Amino acid sequence: MENNKKMRRVLIASIVGSAIEWFDYFLYGTVAALVFNQLFFVTEDPAFGTLYAFATFALAFLIRPFGGIIFSHIGDKIGRKKTLVLTLSLMGLSTFLMGVLPTYQAIGIWAPILLITLRLVQGIGLGGEWGGALLLAVEYAPKEKRGLFGSVPQMGVTLGLLMGTLALSIMTLLPDGSFMTWGWRVPFILSAFLVIFGLWIRKGIDETPSFKKTQEKGEVAKLPIADTLRYHWKEVLIAIGAKVVETAPFYIFGTFIVSYATSNLDFSESNVLNAVTIGTVVTTILMPFMGALSDKIGRKPLYITGTILMALYAFPYFWLIHSGSPGLLILATVIGLGIIWSPITAVLGTMFSEIFSAKVRYTGISLGYQIGAALAGGTAPLVATALLIRFDNSYVPVALYIILTSIISLIAVSAVKDRRAQELDVEEDELTLKKA
Repeated sequence: MENNKKMRRVLIASIVGSAIEWFDYFLYGTVAALVFNQLFFVTEDPAFGTLYAFATFALAFLIRPFGGIIFSHIGDKIGRKKTLVLTLSLMGLSTFLMGVLPTYQAIGIWAPILLITLRLVQGIGLGGEWGGALLLAVEYAPKEKRGLFGSVPQMGVTLGLLMGTLALSIMTLLPDGSFMTWGWRVPFILSAFLVIFGLWIRKGIDETPSFKKTQEKGEVAKLPIADTLRYHWKEVLIAIGAKVVETAPFYIFGTFIVSYATSNLDFSESNVLNAVTIGTVVTTILMPFMGALSDKIGRKPLYITGTILMALYAFPYFWLIHSGSPGLLILATVIGLGIIWSPITAVLGTMFSEIFSAKVRYTGISLGYQIGAALAGGTAPLVATALLIRFDNSYVPVALYIILTSIISLIAVSAVKDRRAQELDVEEDELTLKKA
């Protein structure tokens, strides 16, 4: 009974903190398409204002690998729990400050400079958050439920997006003048209360069993990044490649579409945000079922199935949204973001955690995840917008881009072995290192 209570608290701590961090992170992405291009990146051509706003969105992804290196080093040296407190605090402070930042009209060029600085701080914080939240769940999980447990912190991603879109959907009900003046700031400022709640939840958990075993045996890596690159560089490359299809289409369906559908297809902001919200709800509901299914049939078959479907869906997605129907916009988003993407993201973290040894697991999964996100995730809205400008607003190059990400990930995942039966203990990890 006591053990079940502990497991519940661990899962709650994992998903709550993750959801809060992603909420903070996604707020920027959505507001970049609606507000920042007008209030912080002021240009004569609105398309270039949007391009600059998405460029700063991408910038945080480029800094995330450095956050992953910094905090995963701490996580593999002193533990997962303390690292998660640091990352959540850093993220919360930077998001709150965004909410009170003066605009370009008030302080000129300093407005985008300060905004970019805070965005970089967000990226550093999130770079260390994901790996810690995932390992908190996976390293506590019974072997036969590792897929299910690993899907829980992944739900934090969609819950964060859901909270962000819901908050902005409510604020967009304000008159345009009120929303642009102060309404967009409210979710940023109120996020401080969520951070305080998340810190309280995480304070009551203990260190993970896998890290404790590593400490007891004196196996803590002196320089985790060096061991990772020396013994696990192949696994890092696999993780980078596998991450591509999990991240780029997600930001096409969830972030880029806000700008594209409102500017190019004459949908209202509420139509698009509602579609993303509904798609996100479906994804969140499906994720634990997909995680549990991976415990029965394996991570790889689910990942490959989702990846192939993603490639096949690239063009139909645009055909549906170009119909001009709000109902078909919702359907397109539910299929792409909900049904097709959910098996990919549900098993991603567990699959990554099973290919790295305990002593460098935090560093290994963070490197793979964050570098993959930097190469394909944060750049996705930027690339898609640039393709539209270059090819006269044709969606064809954007659809081909989604197909390309699927092909890259299929190649990477082909090298993954099924390790559902493997314990995440130090003894087996030592064998892995010796073989390497």
